[in-house]
Amino acid sequence: MDYFALFGLSVGYGVDTALLASRYQQLQRQFHPDRYVLHAESQRLVALQQSLTINDAYQTLKHPLKRAEYILLLQGIDINNAQQSMSDSAFLTEQFILREELNAMAEQPGAESVLPDFAAKLAAMSRQCMAQMLHEFDCQHWPQAAESVRKLYFFGKLQQQVEDLEEKLLDNLGKRDGFIAD
Repeated sequence: MDYFALFGLSVGYGVDTALLASRYQQLQRQFHPDRYVLHAESQRLVALQQSLTINDAYQTLKHPLKRAEYILLLQGIDINNAQQSMSDSAFLTEQFILREELNAMAEQPGAESVLPDFAAKLAAMSRQCMAQMLHEFDCQHWPQAAESVRKLYFFGKLQQQVEDLEEKLLDNLGKRDGFIAD
């Protein structure tokens, strides 16, 4: 049984997250291991396995990129397969340049004043890639959708680096201004 069927949902990228959460809670109430404490060992193990599957399915379907990755897996495309690597060399070069720009920014004084512009540029690029991925899903262009999902993971990692740098800069500002003790 696939994760969409488990929750009684149609396979597709657009998911009603409120309905997903509601069905998750219903399934968890039904199969929670605590309900099977007085049952035979085999029934407890089945309930535990079902509960683990429900949790995994919920975590997969509620997260947009994990959901996209799962849909691709249902189409026979495993984006984590070493055979399925990124083929867009221009994108990889662009990512390298963006990372270099971010690293250089981290070393310069006043980085906190230019970081928001970098973050906005990155967000715009990510939105454009997301729109492309949604179009590819709608058209069932699975290999192209897989490439877009890989790109979105790159953007996500870079966004995390931006957030880490923001936090570091804020900490440094707080220490400099005497608000945070070492």
